[in-house]
Amino acid sequence: MRLLHDPAKTHASFDDPNLVSRAGLVPVMALAERCGLADLAGEHVTIASPPGVNADLKIACLVAGMAAGADSIDDMDVLRHGAMTEVFGGIRAPSTLGSFLRSFTWGNVRQLDAVARRLLAQLVSAAPLLPGADVLAFIDMDSMQKRVYGHAKEGAGFGHTKIQGKSLTIRGLNALAAVVSTPLAAPVIAATRLRGGTANSARGAASLAAEAISAARQAGCTGKIVFRIDSAYYSAAVLGTIRAAGAYFSVTVRMDPKIRAAIAAIPEDAWTPITYPRAVWDEDQNRLISDAEVAEVPYTAFASKKSKAITARLIVRRVKDLNRKAAQGQDELLTIWRYHALFTDSPFGLIQAESQHRDHALVEQVFADCTDGPLAHLPYVD
Repeated sequence: MRLLHDPAKTHASFDDPNLVSRAGLVPVMALAERCGLADLAGEHVTIASPPGVNADLKIACLVAGMAAGADSIDDMDVLRHGAMTEVFGGIRAPSTLGSFLRSFTWGNVRQLDAVARRLLAQLVSAAPLLPGADVLAFIDMDSMQKRVYGHAKEGAGFGHTKIQGKSLTIRGLNALAAVVSTPLAAPVIAATRLRGGTANSARGAASLAAEAISAARQAGCTGKIVFRIDSAYYSAAVLGTIRAAGAYFSVTVRMDPKIRAAIAAIPEDAWTPITYPRAVWDEDQNRLISDAEVAEVPYTAFASKKSKAITARLIVRRVKDLNRKAAQGQDELLTIWRYHALFTDSPFGLIQAESQHRDHALVEQVFADCTDGPLAHLPYVD
């Protein structure tokens, strides 16, 4: 079998007027209507410029397009394929939707955030989105640098990111996001913010943490909430905000001299051996590890800021450093340990609190799913 036409000159299109190319959108948009997406958008989003009219219809189109796999403005034409217009009304052209998005101001973005929080609460009431949230929920916050290529892209700048385990500096915009999950439920995005590419990771993190906790409460997270973050957000402002909102924090800490001194003071008999049911990948040694030891001590962070000092638990995990010359018959004289510390006021026991914190990595999977799907071309370049 062979091709009869040059692939570069071949174009496939779905243009049968009697077939629906995205029938799966029917239950998706039915759920959106039941939860009041259009009503919420019409009530809370007000754009003064002419492209901002009918915001309720245009926002619904954008949601439907992304659900159908569109990852750019041009791809929104997927909503007009075949007999889609026989099933859905109010569909707008990609150019119209593009003009609508370009008319947004920062205030309009915040209005859309309010719509997202209210819609999440409605979705939870209409579907079992967060089972077990009345007992325990986790919020994970992190940021990612999204590369852009347009020279005139507003806000673009150079920021740090990791690609295949290597730290790089790339030109782009920086997205900060918080996701909520439970031990029984997959993560759901609760709050987002798009920042300039040069933004420090912790910029605006305290306010986003407050919004995420508020959104989680509105979504039925009435039980304990543990807010998990990495060392970029280890600050009095962020941890104080989390506590003030009635949640527990669990944050990775940098190995500074004060942390090292606290670890050195832990007595040898305070360490508890643990075995991982599933091996954990260790980035420092590039190998899987299945056992470690954990211990905890009281610790006061930000002691120099008297009104903002926080006393909680310093939980430390230590792993034996790999003896790379053992195969050559050169045994070690002393055991060398590598330490990983977290600071938390979690109400859970030592081993459980340490295990829960390691699951913070699930937010990275959310970022991967988004960049491989509807946000593949975010931010869109004209």
